Amino acid sequence: MINDEYFLAALRLAAGNDPIPAHVSSAARDVYGLRVPRAVTAAPAESAAIRTSSGPRGDDGSHLVRFVAAGLTFDLEVTVGDGLIDVAGQVFPYPGEGALVDVKTPHLTLTRRIAHNGHFAATGLPPGWLSVVCHRPGHAPVQTRWVRIRP
Repeated sequence: MINDEYFLAALRLAAGNDPIPAHVSSAARDVYGLRVPRAVTAAPAESAAIRTSSGPRGDDGSHLVRFVAAGLTFDLEVTVGDGLIDVAGQVFPYPGEGALVDVKTPHLTLTRRIAHNGHFAATGLPPGWLSVVCHRPGHAPVQTRWVRIRP
């Protein structure tokens, strides 16, 4: 037996009479704005975390994570202190002269040059969602998946 209210609601949705709630449209626009056109997404490595003697989390509260895609590997050490996030990372092999990384949150992007050894760092980020994008001259950008970092 079909509930009449559900049936009528389904008909209204199918007819396009119920508008999409404003907060849903706003959230969709915000998420669309975070995309990196033509980017290849690096997934967490098989182990999803670099193992240390103390496990995936260091004694100082740091998280060590590895992402891999398109011939690049990202090693990220994320540390939370005083309510803020610090990221120390390495991209290897070295992506070449002129390569940059964007360390992104939904509200802030910090652009850093990559040293010849592949290292970069960004400090003072707000806790929450985080992604790193490597821009290499002549290649599509490579971005890590978004990860949530909690204090």
